[in-house]
Amino acid sequence: MKAASGRVFKYGDNVDTDVIIPARYLNSSDPKELATHCMEDIDIDFVKNVHEGDIMVAAKNFGCGSSREHAPIAIKASGISCVIAETFARIFYRNSINIGLPIIECPEAAQAIQAGDEVEVDFDSGVITDKTTGQSFQGQAFPPFMQKIIACEGLVNYINSEGK
Repeated sequence: MKAASGRVFKYGDNVDTDVIIPARYLNSSDPKELATHCMEDIDIDFVKNVHEGDIMVAAKNFGCGSSREHAPIAIKASGISCVIAETFARIFYRNSINIGLPIIECPEAAQAIQAGDEVEVDFDSGVITDKTTGQSFQGQAFPPFMQKIIACEGLVNYINSEGK
């Protein structure tokens, strides 16, 4: 996957992992089950409205809180193709890459892009284009090794494919 394109769901600062996937649902590790509860405590209609390929945009410190991998798994399984934020919590960032969820830090894009906008992200160049407004933003491009991890749907699959 060299690019992501979809409609934006936008959130604010400090969206923590307990909001992304509430602790009451952590008795399951099934991605499809987790996806059915993704963001429900701050956006009850998220799972009804999200479509495959959509993009999540947030402000500062997205994914703070506990270090559970369930949070990026729930986001990815819900259909979100990329998360853009001003900043990410470091453990969430690493967990996202480990499970193959593309995330990109770009404060300018995170501030300017609005909910419902159509956005495209080019992973090779890091360019984020808001197709609704025509604005473009320069985010951090994914290094080739991270693109390989994402293309393999996560670190474990990437490691397993390297031996073949």
